[in-house]
Amino acid sequence: MKLIKVSGEEELSRMAAEYVFSKIKNADRVVLGLATGRTPLGMYRHLSKYSKEYKLSLSHVHTVNLDEYVGSKAYHAYMHQNVFDPIGIPNHQTHIPDGYAVDLEKECMRYEAVIQQLGGIDLQVLGIGENGHIGFNEPGTDFSSRTHVVELTESTLSANAKYFTREKQPRKAITMGIGTILESKEILLLAAGLKKAHAVRELFKGSLNENIPATVLNHHPNVTVIADRGARSLLEEES
Repeated sequence: MKLIKVSGEEELSRMAAEYVFSKIKNADRVVLGLATGRTPLGMYRHLSKYSKEYKLSLSHVHTVNLDEYVGSKAYHAYMHQNVFDPIGIPNHQTHIPDGYAVDLEKECMRYEAVIQQLGGIDLQVLGIGENGHIGFNEPGTDFSSRTHVVELTESTLSANAKYFTREKQPRKAITMGIGTILESKEILLLAAGLKKAHAVRELFKGSLNENIPATVLNHHPNVTVIADRGARSLLEEES
């Protein structure tokens, strides 16, 4: 696992955007796995700027999102506002779980099939939760899991409550499974802030542990972590 050290969130955002943009520029076709939340927002802002500066056609870019809340289109709205529309990725090449699906289990199976039909994910962007979750795979999730419905923990609900000022916050979500994520050819994980310090420490120094889902990334052959000073703080105290 490769660690890229940055001083703060702005540098993290810029380096992450450069990393992803280089994959887009140098590929004839690319499938990106994308994350939501606060941490990747700066990366998406820089990606929008780069796509305009380089006047690069993104007709070869396909995307699949990690997750969506059940009974909500919160992440659909997030992605269109911050990624698809500003960056210019064709709508028919973007894929997000349908939180309003009548049959959620069937929707999970459909989403797995979409990923397979695309040929798998070339580069998966991840954040990391305070409790070590990746996607919405909460502590205790089986490492072989596929796309599934999950009950969100109180810490995850609390961390994301700010996104639900106008609607009731759902307590369930559809998420790519850990097994699905691990099949990505390459993974880029972004970690920012002191609240992520324990999870980052466990990622690099802890043992394989289903109660800290991110530890499974040590079993992937191609993972890059970009972490700011706060997220690295416990890790560096022990160095």
